Amino acid sequence: TAWAPQGHVVAWGQLPAAKRVPPYTAATARPVAAGGVLRLGPGVFDARTGALRAIGDVTVRGLRLDVWRATTDNDDGAPWQPDLRFGPLWRRLGLHRVRHRLDAVEAGEDGLTVRTRVAPAGRGTGLSAVYRWTSDGDRLRLTVGTVPEGDWTVPLPRLGIRFGLPAADRVEWYGGGPGEAYPDTRTAAAVGRWRSTVEELQTPYVRPQENGARADVRWAELGGLRVEGDPAFFLTARRWTTEQLDAAAHRTDLVPGDTVWVNLDHGQHGIGSQSCGPGPLPRYHLAAEPAEFSFVFSVPATATAPRVL
Repeated sequence: TAWAPQGHVVAWGQLPAAKRVPPYTAATARPVAAGGVLRLGPGVFDARTGALRAIGDVTVRGLRLDVWRATTDNDDGAPWQPDLRFGPLWRRLGLHRVRHRLDAVEAGEDGLTVRTRVAPAGRGTGLSAVYRWTSDGDRLRLTVGTVPEGDWTVPLPRLGIRFGLPAADRVEWYGGGPGEAYPDTRTAAAVGRWRSTVEELQTPYVRPQENGARADVRWAELGGLRVEGDPAFFLTARRWTTEQLDAAAHRTDLVPGDTVWVNLDHGQHGIGSQSCGPGPLPRYHLAAEPAEFSFVFSVPATATAPRVL
């Protein structure tokens, strides 16, 4: 009896052929305010709150900084383990119920700046978050800068942005795949050009929890949008919110909605094995420290337009 079929891959490896060139956009477009909205290149914003409403013809819902993930079995850990169990510590700190305070909306000659504070209610611990929007007329660039405030004694679950798209089924990306990957599991993901449905991106764990991230993503297309990362990012897309995933006890509790919720993460805390073993190694902890990361959004002209990998 054959141990494996002909052509079965026993081992593989990858080496970078060239250094990646980050996406560049010149800040040449000026914000134009009219009728309660502000337009900057393809971006449409609420003039009062600075919230992104659309990119071209694609409606964008609720774009904001995100630091929470539905805790995994390993995050929650086993009570007899000596390692710190970060899931309970994150909840005790209130990271599952952070509030977003708008501090300022500043429209300048070359872009839009939105200043916020993201923190659990009633806590001195939080993050100062600045969203800086610029455009070259065709593409929209978001640069997010975060600075921790207060006494952070635990790492972050995740750090990135999330937003909703009204119609997204197929997903294409250049990065790690085909399956999920996190900081301490990414060596199993091969960098390439991958395609999937939103449903196929999910990993159906018996107990619903954080899952389905694709690592080292250079660009992705879904829901009529193209996004490029500087640096590469973790991509997650699902038909329920993180809060709904976190509250679900069984997979049947998850009811797909009309909105696809997308996470573009600059960083994720490691997974570890603390449900039955040790937690993530310290080098895979997502420290609360100053960070800056960018995404470039555009609306592809055609599905067959040439792409730079």
